[in-house]
Amino acid sequence: MNAHSQTLTLPGPLLLDGGGELARVEVAYETYGDLNADRSNAILLCHALTGDQYVASAHPITGKPGWWERMVGPGKPIDTARFHVICANVIGSCMGSTGPASEASDGSAYAMRFPVITIRDMVRAHVGLLDALGIGTLHAVVGGSMGGMQALSLAANWPERASRVLVIASTSRHSAQNIAFHELGRQAIMADPRWNDGNYYGGEAPDNGLAVARMAAHITYLSEEALTEKFGRNLQDREAKSFGFDADFQVESYLRYQGSGFTRRFDANSYLYITRAMDYFDLAEEHGGKLADAFAGTASRFCLVSFDSDWLYPTSESRHVVHALNAAGAAVSFVELSAPHGHDSFLLDVPALDRVIGGFLG
Repeated sequence: MNAHSQTLTLPGPLLLDGGGELARVEVAYETYGDLNADRSNAILLCHALTGDQYVASAHPITGKPGWWERMVGPGKPIDTARFHVICANVIGSCMGSTGPASEASDGSAYAMRFPVITIRDMVRAHVGLLDALGIGTLHAVVGGSMGGMQALSLAANWPERASRVLVIASTSRHSAQNIAFHELGRQAIMADPRWNDGNYYGGEAPDNGLAVARMAAHITYLSEEALTEKFGRNLQDREAKSFGFDADFQVESYLRYQGSGFTRRFDANSYLYITRAMDYFDLAEEHGGKLADAFAGTASRFCLVSFDSDWLYPTSESRHVVHALNAAGAAVSFVELSAPHGHDSFLLDVPALDRVIGGFLG
């Protein structure tokens, strides 16, 4: 399958929820499959916190397969023989779209001068990209986790832009617990001496702090059942406890591996900005305090999917959105799938999810 990597500069400044603007915005994106003559077969895929545009192609830094390669491709649930799939790196990130590591007007990296952004700001950039590509109405917008937040934001704020809205393992607002875990990660980064108030570009990056942030977050993506089944209390490459602070247990070694690997491909400042955007997300607050009002008059069809082992964004969060959509008179379907993997189930082998996605996209 051919993937086309491109970068587009938006034609004008991007106004932000925080009151400022980004004068020059670049959006890095990948496309798969052909756009039909009437431009009606486009699907926008929105990625999660640590994701990027490389949804179904090898990552240029790690060489690993795309994060949803099992789902996107010819004959797959998101069938690139039928659909033109677009996946854009969110602004604030570090894989080509404008973010803290990007060059500001003075020629230096923005670093912490980069403005605080929101999920809606990310979607504004997506809409700017769609406008530039001449795509008026998407066949569907699809996203899991933070990608689901983007899909909901698009549906609420640009309701004419997507005929179908598929939201997987997501929420309409961050809970206190969600914010708490993110704050733990941010403090780990900012406590690293090499963070240097965000001014580390050209020198040593705060990899230790970023690795700890990733370790803490990764725990929230898994279920206790998954951790127990995969690791239990098994020791790592030893027959007895060391009575020290090396990685005695397999689960410790796994988390350290996840943390160190993450620092190869992600920018610490981007982690700060994107987690803050997620924490600020509250779709009801954006629409007068009533979630149903966010979807008033929508003509889109919605499908929400949750997983019974996901404690980060539990099924109750999806039901809350479904009830609001029902109150708004929207066409909505909902399913809770059984999977042992926790929040990360949407990225893993859950055949029932394949059937739901393929059926909803039609």
